[in-house]
Amino acid sequence: MPKDVTPAPTEIPPPDEIHPDVPIAAYLLALYWSPEACRAGIPESDKAIQCEANRFGFTVHGLWPNGPDKVHPRYCRMSPPMRVKTVKANLCMTPSPWLLQHEWQAHGTCNWKTPEAYFRKTRQIRDRLNIPDLDPGADETMTAGEIRQAFIARNRGMTREGLNVRVKQGRLTEVWVCMDLKYKLAACRGGNGAQDGAVVKVTPKR
Repeated sequence: MPKDVTPAPTEIPPPDEIHPDVPIAAYLLALYWSPEACRAGIPESDKAIQCEANRFGFTVHGLWPNGPDKVHPRYCRMSPPMRVKTVKANLCMTPSPWLLQHEWQAHGTCNWKTPEAYFRKTRQIRDRLNIPDLDPGADETMTAGEIRQAFIARNRGMTREGLNVRVKQGRLTEVWVCMDLKYKLAACRGGNGAQDGAVVKVTPKR
C-alpha cells in the first residue's frame, strides 16, 4: 500500500455513454488478469501500485449492472472524487485510484447511493469466489477451456455458460463472472467469449 494516495478527479462521461434509464437485468463481476494489464500498459492499470510495487493475479475491474439488451446502465449521475479512506480501502481489490473512480461513476451510480456501498457489495461478491491463480507453463499458453475449468474447479455451482473469457489479440485480458439479479451465478447473457478449444497467450506473473 502506498504511503500517500490521491483520489482521481471526477470523470466527465462521454455523452453517448450516459444511460441512466436502462433497467437492470443482470450483473457481472469483471476480473482483469493483472499481468496482462501491466504488460500492455492499459490506461486502467496503475503502473506504480499495480505493476511495480505488487504482483497481482486477477484484480477486480468492476461490478457491472447489465441491461436487458446491448445497452447497459451507465453514468447515472455525477459524483465528486471519492474520499482517500474509500480509495485506500479498495486498492488491494482494484489497484488503481483512477479505475476505482471510473467504476463508481460509470456503474456504481446506477444502483448504489454511495461509493462505499458499491465497493462493499463488490468485495462481498469477490470474497465469496475462490479466484484461481493461472499458471500457463513454459509456453505461456492455456486453452480458454482450461481457464474456465480453473474457475469451475474452485467454485461450486459455476458453469462454463456463466463465464465469459475475454481475449484481445490472442491474449487473455479478463474473465467475466455472470450473475442474476440476486447476485447468484447464472449464464452470461452476452455470450461466453473465446471458445473452449481456443489457445490463449497468458502473461505469467513475474
